[in-house]
Amino acid sequence: MLILGGTREARVLAEKLSGAGGFEVVSSLAGRVREPVLPVGPVRIGGFGGVDGLRNWLGDNAIDVVIDATHPFAGVISAHAAAAAAALDLPVLHVRRPGWRERPGDRWIRVPDIAAAVDAVEGLGSRVFLTIGRQEAGAFARLDALWFLIRAIDPPSAPLPPHHELLLARGPFAVEDEVRLLTEHRIEVLVTKDSGGELTVAKLLAARTCGIPVLMIDRPALPEGAMVAESVAAAEDWLRALP
Repeated sequence: MLILGGTREARVLAEKLSGAGGFEVVSSLAGRVREPVLPVGPVRIGGFGGVDGLRNWLGDNAIDVVIDATHPFAGVISAHAAAAAAALDLPVLHVRRPGWRERPGDRWIRVPDIAAAVDAVEGLGSRVFLTIGRQEAGAFARLDALWFLIRAIDPPSAPLPPHHELLLARGPFAVEDEVRLLTEHRIEVLVTKDSGGELTVAKLLAARTCGIPVLMIDRPALPEGAMVAESVAAAEDWLRALP
């Protein structure tokens, strides 16, 4: 089994299924984080070289099933996994935790992608808390009239907005700490992705407490006809039911 990972769900699956779990598991990480939290068992790091490269790797390594447990915004590898598995007639499951849901007191504005978020943020506030990861932070570089607090695990490599402070940190975060962060930096709008899960949900609770609007970027669509499990337990059930 190949688990395309990088998420907590992928690590839990690798631990539960390896060895006594009855499966021979190889986990794959994209290598975009300098010090990733590694799963149990064999791990490969780096890309495959597109659909053809992944298809060849699956065949060369006698993989029987593919589990796509990547980040909900890793749309490219999800599409590649579906295409490569289909070419070899392999079963493939996409593990996606449910997205966040707006609650009473929230002030969310949903946008379809990063470009739409860049266009929308200027009208929502001049001091922005940007929590979209390091890879796409550079998309906001042209907004020289705004000030950004940019939080990421590793430093972004692209040029950043001229007025910003970079905060390197890895969740989970406590609600009281997030409230303090918003207050001390006089944040007026939070920009984030609909990643779901508990690891970073505290920022949304803090925004609600402080009455701050949230610019919520929607997830990319999964491949047409994708088989989806919303939890580790559901993924296990699907695997155990395979012929």
